[in-house]
Amino acid sequence: MKNLSKTPVLWSFVLTSMIFSCKKSENAVPDNAAIKTSNKITAAVTPVGTVIYTSNGYKLTFTNKDANFDDQERQNFVNTFFTVYPLMVNRFNISATKNVTFVVDPAYNGVAATSNDITTFSPAWFKSNPADYDVVTHEVMHIVQAYPGGVPGWLTEGLADYSRYKYGVNNANAGWSLPAWSSSQNYTDSYRVTARFFAWLELHVNSSILNNLNTICHNGGYTSNTWVQLTGKTVDQLWAQYSSNPAL
Repeated sequence: MKNLSKTPVLWSFVLTSMIFSCKKSENAVPDNAAIKTSNKITAAVTPVGTVIYTSNGYKLTFTNKDANFDDQERQNFVNTFFTVYPLMVNRFNISATKNVTFVVDPAYNGVAATSNDITTFSPAWFKSNPADYDVVTHEVMHIVQAYPGGVPGWLTEGLADYSRYKYGVNNANAGWSLPAWSSSQNYTDSYRVTARFFAWLELHVNSSILNNLNTICHNGGYTSNTWVQLTGKTVDQLWAQYSSNPAL
């Protein structure tokens, strides 16, 4: 689920070409119309049916290929994007794109994947897990990251799950949380395990460490020595310190 801004590849899954079919419901946006919702998101349907949402200078192009995709779930995606993406842009990368595309594709068998500024979602996953729409929060963090390469996957995914932990809007209802520490874990486990380590570092080592780490990664300067530069300790020493007292 990593985003590589300079290399058109997918991190976790395969991104397919975009075709569109739009589900109609009593709550759907009418064709060729523009509306303003209560949360000040403007939506318009293009002649081919793709819905374009705009709010406060941000644009989300939403392409749905699944006629059975729930319209409320679509709105959950939209609301989550406009809630969390500007916060993460302002914190981690003010030069990140303000034009993002979502594609709901029944041919896609993963959960979600991001390439450049396009995120593809599996409708099957959200049919079974309708409360899990903070997947959006994780994925759009990859767009904010836009790392040029050389950053290990555990770090990229760990920071994306940290962002879900920090900015997610429905984690509790989805049954999503950071795991308890275990002696079998390692910081290279990625995702939530690494995210919890990062949250601990922010709380107990340096409140700016994740901002500084992200900046170094974004600028292409990450090496194994980055941790020493930021904290005076290697990442293994930091993990040992965390393991000795992992409370958040």
